[in-house]
Amino acid sequence: MAPAVVRKAPYKDFLQPALHRRFSTTASILLVTAYFQALLLGSWDSLFWSWFPIGPAGIRTFFLSLCGLSIIVLRIAQYHVGLRTSNSPFETFAQNALKLQTLEAVLTYVFSGWLFSLVYIWSSASDSSLSWVTYYSGDRARLNEKPLFFTCHFVIFGVVEACLHIFRDNDRLSLGVADPRDDGKAQDGKFTQSQLKRFLDEVPSMLIAAATQSLALLFLSIVVYPLFLRGFVWRTALIFFRPFYNLPKTNILPASVPFSVRVLYQSVLAGTLLSFVWQAGNRAFSIFLVREPLKNGKPLTSESKDPNGSLLNGLKSKKLSIKCFAMWELAFIARDYENRRKAIYEDIDRKDGPMWSQVYVICLDVIKSVEARIDNYGKTPSHNTGTASVPIESHRRPSQALKQDPILQSTPQKKTFRNKVEDAVSQIATSPGQPPQLSPIAKKAMTSAKDKLLQLQREATGSDDPQSLFKTLALKFLSSSAGWPFRQEYNRRLTAAVLGTPYGEPSLYINAISALSQLTVHSLKEDKYGNVQRDVATILRTMTSVTRKLESFKSQFPTHWTDVTPRQDAPEVDAILAALRNGLANLVDAFGPYARDLRLSLTDIRLAKEAAGISNKDEPDKRSEMRQVR
Repeated sequence: MAPAVVRKAPYKDFLQPALHRRFSTTASILLVTAYFQALLLGSWDSLFWSWFPIGPAGIRTFFLSLCGLSIIVLRIAQYHVGLRTSNSPFETFAQNALKLQTLEAVLTYVFSGWLFSLVYIWSSASDSSLSWVTYYSGDRARLNEKPLFFTCHFVIFGVVEACLHIFRDNDRLSLGVADPRDDGKAQDGKFTQSQLKRFLDEVPSMLIAAATQSLALLFLSIVVYPLFLRGFVWRTALIFFRPFYNLPKTNILPASVPFSVRVLYQSVLAGTLLSFVWQAGNRAFSIFLVREPLKNGKPLTSESKDPNGSLLNGLKSKKLSIKCFAMWELAFIARDYENRRKAIYEDIDRKDGPMWSQVYVICLDVIKSVEARIDNYGKTPSHNTGTASVPIESHRRPSQALKQDPILQSTPQKKTFRNKVEDAVSQIATSPGQPPQLSPIAKKAMTSAKDKLLQLQREATGSDDPQSLFKTLALKFLSSSAGWPFRQEYNRRLTAAVLGTPYGEPSLYINAISALSQLTVHSLKEDKYGNVQRDVATILRTMTSVTRKLESFKSQFPTHWTDVTPRQDAPEVDAILAALRNGLANLVDAFGPYARDLRLSLTDIRLAKEAAGISNKDEPDKRSEMRQVR
């Protein structure tokens, strides 16, 4: 009877439940925020029903929480890991402006703003100037334009906030790293007080930002609504309300102003509340969903029947988010969990090879991908069709001299202006290298215009180079705030070249370097089979080569002429370089005494030390001691 096969659970079976638990934490925070706002919008006529959840306060809480939960659902549907890598902000805009995700973001924020405005109008008192229909001269009804302006203000608010959402790349999850230099143990994956304190510490800044944004967008609505939206909104509202109210049949816009001081004040107050809901939801999502890949103080895959197999499934995933979380977990295992490290060393009977060999190949491929991008930077991809090109002999016609006939054949007539133009065009077409024959008057006019242009250029740039004037004007434009989207800054171009496009996640490379170096170092005491030592030389040489290439590439990377900023730093690339140096330092410190047994030459050790930034001040002393011994 064949032995029972243990099911290898996919990595997402452990990652998705963890993300769901973290989503529930974010939803709870939004629910509490919506409840407090519901109490603020209440009338407080009754001391009991004003706060009791089963009543008007509960209904307002439900709809206000939908305004925030719709944004969280958008984040879940569109979340991604990695930076949006491109050469300029305009290139990023061109890549994302026409995507379906952008339209979804706009519709979601517009729905949230529209729903919030309706809840606020419903919660307002009868004398708040926000009633949809007012009565005058007895029972004659008239449509009130003030709630129309109020609702349109929040629709505009939603459109602007959606653009800011895409611009800030709020859908990105910024994953962390398991820094081997950190002496503390990994935090538990549960809801911790430190994360709640971090969120509460940001509440005052979020309130200030919400009030500032609400006041700024109110001025935008005051301009946009009367100029572009008023007529259309007024006619549409009349069509909707006429079946229910006895409104006048005329569609003429009222002569009064569509807002009052009280309505403007209510718009600022309501906009502050709505903006705070959006900011709180986005911030809570970013804080709680990127917690460490742990559960109850253990790696996520610890509950699997085959932990190594589930971890390998995540490391081999084609989805960048799953692969990054799995690599993050591997880095924690390599740093903090001895039992799981030993399980990796001792798992040698796996179908596709020993567990260590597969982890070693995956991590090394991630590190070498940086080297491959550096080697291929600036090279045009070769399009190989797969078929050999066979020269085909074509039938050639004997070449004849070009005819000197006029392009437009016409009968002999007087030398009119049209004939002169035809002669000039014909001469340019048949003799492109020779200037056309111009009359003395035309030559004089051209020389005078050229001299004036050169004089203006000398006054503006101090040079006779015809391109310097345009370059000077372009640099002035790029130095202004309007030219920022078109700058190809050093940081953006270097990050895109090293991490790739359209997304690049630095934590993937840092965790891969950390995991590989930590597993290699710990193998000295924990690898009882000695399988790791066979790969130490390759790991050391590869990390040395990548470090040296990345340092040289960064130092020699050219600055684009549109980059008018003096800064030449790249934090993401610097973080990868720091991880490589730290990993090399650990490897040299651990395996330096065994270099000869591992088939490492003195040159390999020297290059590794130079790449890691380790000084060789002690080497002359050692050499002098050896000479004295001899």
